Amino acid sequence: MRCAAVLRAARAASTAPLLWARLLGTARRNMATSLLCVPPPQGLLRPLAVPERLLLGPGPSNVPPRILAAGGRQLLGHMHPEVLQVMDEIKAGIQYAFQTQNRLTLAISGTGHCAMEAAFLNLLEHGDTVLVAVNGIWGQRAADIARRLGANVHELLKPPGEYFALQDIEEGLVRHKPSVLFITHGESSTGVLQPLEGLGKLCHRHGCLLLVDAVASLGGAPIFMDQQEIDVLYTGSQKVLNAPPGSAPISFSNQAREKMLRRKTKPPSFYLDMGWLANYWGCDGEPRRYHHTAPINSFFSLREGLAMLAELGLESSWERHQANCAQLCKGLRDLGLELFVKEEKARLPTITTVRVPEGYDWKDIIAFLMDNHAIEISGGLGPSVGKVLRIGLMGCNSTSGNVDRVLGALRDALGCCRRSRL
Repeated sequence: MRCAAVLRAARAASTAPLLWARLLGTARRNMATSLLCVPPPQGLLRPLAVPERLLLGPGPSNVPPRILAAGGRQLLGHMHPEVLQVMDEIKAGIQYAFQTQNRLTLAISGTGHCAMEAAFLNLLEHGDTVLVAVNGIWGQRAADIARRLGANVHELLKPPGEYFALQDIEEGLVRHKPSVLFITHGESSTGVLQPLEGLGKLCHRHGCLLLVDAVASLGGAPIFMDQQEIDVLYTGSQKVLNAPPGSAPISFSNQAREKMLRRKTKPPSFYLDMGWLANYWGCDGEPRRYHHTAPINSFFSLREGLAMLAELGLESSWERHQANCAQLCKGLRDLGLELFVKEEKARLPTITTVRVPEGYDWKDIIAFLMDNHAIEISGGLGPSVGKVLRIGLMGCNSTSGNVDRVLGALRDALGCCRRSRL
């Protein structure tokens, strides 16, 4: 009996530390739980679910497997030599896509909106005069940004669906004497392609720099930065380049760079300060310094998007987008629909706008295509809201097969959608 009691006491003594540790752990977990007021979100405890859709709106466009694979590679450090090499290859790809030899060529860590802001806040100082050509939402956004920077903003207006002639621009230059003219090459809200020939030379004759938005047009319509004497040109990654949104190619001419160097004040944004970014991208000939942690995987994706454009060739890309746009326009007319942009030469090859047919609600049409055909098209934006449907054919999405597919879906929608009583 006494021996058994001794053995029980010995076992209890040996397990006491383990028992105490378990009790202490439980107490700590209970204490930690009691301090949390917000429980784990139930949605995050379920697997991510993303549907498969054909994105034939104004952007983003679908990402091909090669670019998806590039974006899924393991991270490297943002100052590793391999990443700096990728950045150098991106610069060369942008120079090819823009047709420029500008040294100050790089990709902003942000979307096309970010590139627009970077262009303005590096070029403009408080009190500078800027002329903004407005024939859609991007001119409106540009004017807003310039006003926020304290610039003296004048707007040159055209109705949605129309473009600016050289005479229109010259009248504005003579009247307002701006230091910068902003114009949109591919106005995605209205489907207009703005002619650029002679515009840079005209601006320079009046002592003005030319700033061009090519987010919706680059790779889908011809643009020649150096030959057309464009001083600042930018685009986005998510349209013809077929990369995810998040990086924005931009380039500055020597004249634009000299204006930035003559600034009396620092740019109002450190993140978008082109002096710092030029160094990080190896554009100033100085040893590269840390500026920000770049979106490495976005750069991998952008690099592959530019590589695919280079492999196809710019001229082949322009021809493909033009041919598929023409096929789409013919098919839309065959359905009895009216194209929004009257002049064929002024139609943006990447984004086609068609008037909302009388008696239909545009929301019903785009919802029908999404729900029944897994195809995204879009309604209008800004001044074109309620007036148009927008159909995008960009990069790998610009195919004859996709034209047939969206035309078939539209035919189905026109037959099935309830007509509005309005």
